[in-house]
Amino acid sequence: METAIWIIIAAVAAAIAGYVAATVISKKNASSRANTIIEDANREAEVIKEKKILQAKEEEMKILGEAERNAGQRIQKAQAAEARNKQREIQLNQQQNENSRRKKELDTLKGNLDNREAVIESRQAEVDHLHRQITDELERISGLSADEAKEKLVESLKDEAKTAAAGYINDIMDDARMTATKEAKRIVIQSIQRVATEAAVENSVTVFHIDNDEIKGRIIGREGRNIRALEAATGIEIIVDDTPEAIVLSGFDPVRREIARLALHQLVVDGRIHPARIEEVVAKVRKQVEEEIIETGKRTAIDLGIHGLHPELIRMVGKMKYRSSYGQNLLQHSRETANLCAVMASELGLNPKKARRAGLLHDIGKVPDDEPELPHALFGMKLAEKFKEKPEICNAIGAHHEEVEMTSLLAPIVQVCDAISGARPGARREIVEAYIKRLNDLEQLALSYPGVVKTYAIQAGRELRVIVGADKITDEETEKLSAEIAKKIQDELTYPGQVKITVIRETRAISFAK
Repeated sequence: METAIWIIIAAVAAAIAGYVAATVISKKNASSRANTIIEDANREAEVIKEKKILQAKEEEMKILGEAERNAGQRIQKAQAAEARNKQREIQLNQQQNENSRRKKELDTLKGNLDNREAVIESRQAEVDHLHRQITDELERISGLSADEAKEKLVESLKDEAKTAAAGYINDIMDDARMTATKEAKRIVIQSIQRVATEAAVENSVTVFHIDNDEIKGRIIGREGRNIRALEAATGIEIIVDDTPEAIVLSGFDPVRREIARLALHQLVVDGRIHPARIEEVVAKVRKQVEEEIIETGKRTAIDLGIHGLHPELIRMVGKMKYRSSYGQNLLQHSRETANLCAVMASELGLNPKKARRAGLLHDIGKVPDDEPELPHALFGMKLAEKFKEKPEICNAIGAHHEEVEMTSLLAPIVQVCDAISGARPGARREIVEAYIKRLNDLEQLALSYPGVVKTYAIQAGRELRVIVGADKITDEETEKLSAEIAKKIQDELTYPGQVKITVIRETRAISFAK
């Protein structure tokens, strides 16, 4: 037992001795490694220190080099500025010397001028003295004072100037009349030659052709209900008489007549003719005609190269297709007037696009939806103003019948072209009775003047020949009579275009050989 205890004690002691020995060895090794690490750290610190010193020296060298360069540049700039200052100082000295020299020259010139001024004054005094002597001598010789002589001279010069000016003015006026007349004729003739439009004749009735007369009964309907429904829907009087294979549509509104014609055509082709169907077809055709009107207006504006028209103005232009004036289709007349305006404006150096626009719109007052109390020119001008047309366009529309004052050159162009389009042969027609009455009125008006022997209306009433007695009227009075007749015709009669009045005074000697 004791042995075992001693063995255990010995074993513990051995373990303790081993641990102590191991601890001592471990401490020695750790100390050795620490010393090694410290030495390595010292060496690395020395290396880093040397690198930083080298870097610092390099930075210092760079900074010194940069400073030297900057200092050199500043020295160069200072030297250049100093050189410029020296150059300026030299220039200033030279300029000061030049100014001093010029000042001396000016002083010399001033002295010379003073001397010359004194000489001139003395000579002027001598001239004045001589002038007084000559004036006194002339007054003594002529017996007139200087003021009286001046007045007589001025009066004589005035008379000569007036005579010369009158002759010069007459020459200029004659030349201007000849040139203006020739140029105006050239422009008008060229415009007419360059524009050609076919004439379309419209009536107040439309004839609807049918295949056979049996259809007339179906159109009339039982107790006339179909024809009454058709007249109520279209506003057109439908005349069914004994005329073979024809029905007459009568009405003052061409648009309504066209609607009635198209509706009647569809009803006849379809075969179903009764009041309900009539109202349906008329409503459908009215819509188609409205679309056709707008399409016609657009196509007309495109053909003429007119852009930016208000949609309502486009619709009015399209409605012109169904209107007529003295038998002349209004749309054709407006197109022709527009083209004439463009040609004439180009010849005169004006804007042809504005002229064409004014020519197309000049008669829009004839196609209103309601019935205005104003003349068509004034109403058209108000419509153009309402739809934001330019002032010169509005004025040209309103002034083409001289109902407002013309404020631009477009107005007389539109007026002239409107007259050309309406007055050319075949463009318009008149009722025979009205035509004969107009010619008779022309002749009777001229016959009412004393001294007039005979009158003849020729060239479809565009010229009036007036024959006067040679023993009753002198040559000078014929001109006065021609002007008076022209004024009276203009004030009292209505006529297209213009009327030329020719007064003829002649002496005839008649003998017979037997």
